[in-house]
Amino acid sequence: MRRIAIFAAPTPLAQESGARLSTRYGTCTVDEAEVVVALGGDGFMLETLHAMLSRGLPVYGMNCGSVGFLMNAYAEEGLPERLAAAQKTVLYPLRMHAVTIDGEKAEALAFNEVSLLRQLRQGAKIRISVDGRVRLPELMCDGVLVSTPAGSTAYNLSAHGPIVPLSANLLPLTPISAFRPRRWRGALLPSNAEVLFEVLEAEKRPVSAVADFTEVRNVVRVSVREDRSLSVTVLFDPDQALSERIVAEQFTS
Repeated sequence: MRRIAIFAAPTPLAQESGARLSTRYGTCTVDEAEVVVALGGDGFMLETLHAMLSRGLPVYGMNCGSVGFLMNAYAEEGLPERLAAAQKTVLYPLRMHAVTIDGEKAEALAFNEVSLLRQLRQGAKIRISVDGRVRLPELMCDGVLVSTPAGSTAYNLSAHGPIVPLSANLLPLTPISAFRPRRWRGALLPSNAEVLFEVLEAEKRPVSAVADFTEVRNVVRVSVREDRSLSVTVLFDPDQALSERIVAEQFTS
């Protein structure tokens, strides 16, 4: 049996499940482990993926949360067999570089999306460039986001962005409640594209940038691109592979 490190979210259900699995199969430190089993919801799974970026350990999630799109179904029986049969999916993060109104610089990674969001009651005004060329001189909106294929079924889908298969090598660029131009629905960009957001009237219309769970407030410039020098491996049961889930999501009502 592979050496397992069990990570559990701080919820009662996840903690109790982790204790039972540890008693049954044993657990070890990350330094000793061959695989990480994450117990929680999608948010906890994202935290675990970020933590494993420098470790190179595959992560097998079991849902002890709500949606659990990135997770497998929870079951205590046959965990070693499930790990042995699991299919691998490699995910690459987006890298965000942000500059604030005070000139401070921040950097963060995102496996779901990088989003820009208005901070106050007034709509944000944002200029969008792709690979150094201005594509939208001014978008007035509640926000805008760039999503990974894996994250295209999350906030991107709620903002009416397109679902993108993992193999498509595309990044959805999706407005959030666009006011002007009202009919702009976003774009699909090559995975190697670099997107630059410039906040117009930044003092009057402040904007925050969020990469997964990292927020930078009062930004004036945010660049985003996929970073293929980094990756994590996520494990899924054969009948619940992430690529199949993303395709199936396009046929749900």
